[in-house]
Amino acid sequence: MKIGVLALQGAVTEHIRSIERAGAEGIAIKQVQQLEGLDGLILPGGESTTIGKLMRRYEFNEAIRAFSEAGKPVFGTCAGLIVMAKHIQGQEEPHLELMDMTVSRNAFGRQRESFETDLPVKGIDETVRAVFIRAPLIESVGDQVEVLSTYKDEIVTARQGHLLACSYHPELTDDYRLHAYFVDMVREYKHSQEVK
Repeated sequence: MKIGVLALQGAVTEHIRSIERAGAEGIAIKQVQQLEGLDGLILPGGESTTIGKLMRRYEFNEAIRAFSEAGKPVFGTCAGLIVMAKHIQGQEEPHLELMDMTVSRNAFGRQRESFETDLPVKGIDETVRAVFIRAPLIESVGDQVEVLSTYKDEIVTARQGHLLACSYHPELTDDYRLHAYFVDMVREYKHSQEVK
């Protein structure tokens, strides 16, 4: 299984390390052509406006939408979650519009208000170690979106079919179970293709 990490900004090597610990091959993606042959894709954290500009500049938007439309799993963390959302509070233009959710940027405050916590996540046996850094928040979700975890009654992890998103940075800890959850989604996708 080959899982790409969009390498325009963010903790790319940390995501690749977590993917590999979860039993898949991780590849840094810098060009659209590299999406071919991938089984899944991670959109990492960083600064969502910058990532959005770079994605447009390097023509990733249509390519990632096509990747998702083919049913291939996509996982957005922190800024990656913002990039995947259909609606962004206080911003007219969304980016990829993949997931039916409304998000707000920097909802947890600035850098100095960063924190770590243990989160129960639906589908994962024990709590997941989550690092929140200028984290966004999922304000609301559509009918097709399943809420996987909340922090202080706010949605911070969600799934919509082959799409997964979280407000925090799972790659900045030694806990790779959320990546393993995503690798399982990719495995299910591959199996469904083989059965066809």
